[in-house]
Amino acid sequence: MRAMSSHRPPRRPHLWLPLLVASQLVIALLWWRLGWQVGLPVLLASHALCLWGVLAPSSRLYGPVLTRLPGDGVWLTIDDGPSDDTRAVLDLLDAHAARATFFLVGARAEARPALVREIVARGHDIGNHSHTHPQARFWALGPARMRREIEACQAALTRITGRAPVWFRSVVGHTNPFVHAPLRDARLARVGWSARGFDAVEADVARVVARIDAALEPGAIVLLHEGARHGRNPEMIAGVLDRLRQKRLRAVVPSVDEGP
Repeated sequence: MRAMSSHRPPRRPHLWLPLLVASQLVIALLWWRLGWQVGLPVLLASHALCLWGVLAPSSRLYGPVLTRLPGDGVWLTIDDGPSDDTRAVLDLLDAHAARATFFLVGARAEARPALVREIVARGHDIGNHSHTHPQARFWALGPARMRREIEACQAALTRITGRAPVWFRSVVGHTNPFVHAPLRDARLARVGWSARGFDAVEADVARVVARIDAALEPGAIVLLHEGARHGRNPEMIAGVLDRLRQKRLRAVVPSVDEGP
């Protein structure tokens, strides 16, 4: 089943710039009129706010992000594929009659195009998760490199599947001011999450599932991964699917064609 549309690409991706300039002018005025004792703390606070806007996955400081769904469905999102885990994950989803969105890395998709096509053929959605997944520096990419990461992934996934993704997830959830202009141009909406278990790094299946279960409720967007080094992502996804069944929650995939 599909949920009401929450697809909202950025409309004003450069709005942050005049607001930033205006804030710094105000700080300069405070410094001049009231001295550094006031100006310096306000300057540092403004820089901390800007950094928080980049590093906080749910921040809307630089542009919109979807962190919950309307209605009573749960959206399962699976990052970082395709991988050796993909077919096992697909089998689990089939066994539970569940649908998910796979946020794929463009270069990995180009290396395994058959897996990408299988994801779509088995009824799931795909999303853009950058082309090379530069985990350590995605937050600091400049406008040209950021655009290449998003556009190259979009082109690769479109070429492989014949349809363009409509959802984007930032690497590690970090979203600097240069993300939203290419999202607007590609008609991509940014997706965050409301439930996570740190399954990309945590190897304990029970702890991961328990963390996700604590936030597993109607409207939740669940962050999951495939292909982690610990090799236990399919077990973790199986645990989450079991909890969904126990709580009588249904997995939905949002559509851009339904709802307002």
